[in-house]
Amino acid sequence: MKALYIILGIGSVIFIGTQLFAMSSQKNIETYPYKVIKKYKNFEIRTYEATLFTSVQLSGNKYKESSSKGFSILAGYIFGGNDKNEKIAMTSPVAMSLDDSMTMMFMVPKKFKKETLPQPNQSEIKFREEPAKTVAAISFGGWANDQKIATYKQQLKAALNAEGIKYTNRFYFLGYNAPYEVFNRKNEIIVELETSIPQIAR
Repeated sequence: MKALYIILGIGSVIFIGTQLFAMSSQKNIETYPYKVIKKYKNFEIRTYEATLFTSVQLSGNKYKESSSKGFSILAGYIFGGNDKNEKIAMTSPVAMSLDDSMTMMFMVPKKFKKETLPQPNQSEIKFREEPAKTVAAISFGGWANDQKIATYKQQLKAALNAEGIKYTNRFYFLGYNAPYEVFNRKNEIIVELETSIPQIAR
């Protein structure tokens, strides 16, 4: 029994230490910058500036399998899998397009330009310049899965339809936490809008 208590105690210390490290690390991670244009009850309108990403296109459209494979490929690149063996800082959030074939994207830290980025060792990794855009965003907590993503995507579409806001078919999932983080998990579904900012702001 004593040995069990010791094991549980050690496990608790490791768990708490991991969560404290995760929360501390989040404060120092560079994030995809945006401005909130208008808040609604269940969603908000944002503008994002033009931003550079590393990306990999995946053949599947299931979140669990695609996210695991995509993260592994892109993490390999930023952890030194490139022609300079250079480590590149992790950024937040991790983005995934919600298409028939998903694309996972890591934002490139602002200190890099496309011309100065190390070339990836894996040919399927591409550099992708996302233009400035206006989006609608809805948030949810916990661990993401296909059912939650589909549910909140539908909720966002229904809310936009109710407000008469026109949107495109370009939906994305944004995940803000490492897999081992338990508390304060944040996920979002965003969609690019057709409606101009002046029309939304009325």
